[in-house]
Amino acid sequence: MPELPEVETMCRGIRPIVGGIISSVTVPKCQFRPIQIEPKIRTIDRRLAGECVDRVSRLGKRVVVHAGKWRLVLQPKMTGLVVIDSPPDFEHVRLIIELMGSQVTRMMFWDRRGLGTVQLVTEKELVSKIAAGRLGPDALSISANDFATRLTATRRPVKVALLDQHIVAGVGNLYASEVLHVAKINPACPASQLSKPRLALLHQSMQEILTTAIAYEGSTLSDGAYRNALNNPGAYQNAHRVYDRENQLCLSCSKSQIKRIVQAQRSTFYCPNCQRR
Repeated sequence: MPELPEVETMCRGIRPIVGGIISSVTVPKCQFRPIQIEPKIRTIDRRLAGECVDRVSRLGKRVVVHAGKWRLVLQPKMTGLVVIDSPPDFEHVRLIIELMGSQVTRMMFWDRRGLGTVQLVTEKELVSKIAAGRLGPDALSISANDFATRLTATRRPVKVALLDQHIVAGVGNLYASEVLHVAKINPACPASQLSKPRLALLHQSMQEILTTAIAYEGSTLSDGAYRNALNNPGAYQNAHRVYDRENQLCLSCSKSQIKRIVQAQRSTFYCPNCQRR
């Protein structure tokens, strides 16, 4: 589930590790499905031991830890978390980084379902293997013109297009529904048919919703899977207008119930009154 606001919250939450010296990188014993780690953990440990953490950044929906020439890329996917406090439980801890000389002495990658990934790459490899040709501009930095050009190049429904990380990086299923509702755009409308004013409003709504969600430290849903770096829940779920509110009265118009449809095997929530075709 972690999307741009949740991953940005993780990045901000673990920044106390900056300045610390990595003493070890290990994989604890775990009886559950192992996550994908490249290269082998012994190689990662050898390469990172003694390196200073220079900074932490976000690449789309990935956390990137910069240490010397190396970039440790953590992709949470569905249920992954990066924490510097006690995780939700220790049974699903997949990676532990021990540090010296920083505000915190340990960072952990936790993943309940085991779908997350860990990659150690150089800066050049980060661009060539992960970013270039695979990720579009970040949703918080893309210009309105570039956003419009990219979105209208596809005839797919606009909700489906927003989920395409090649078009714009960072938006996921939850925030796509929220953004389209604020922009009053029907999720089934072909992206190529959106007018310039609609596209401008969609771009503005996207950046406003994501920025606000970051301020609330993301959304923790009913499964409780998402937590911030200190193992505390986010709060933006309390501000959701349509997501996971099927058959409830629309908070915007108070005239229609929120509907749920399936697009690209994902649930989409919208108001038939506010978001007419």
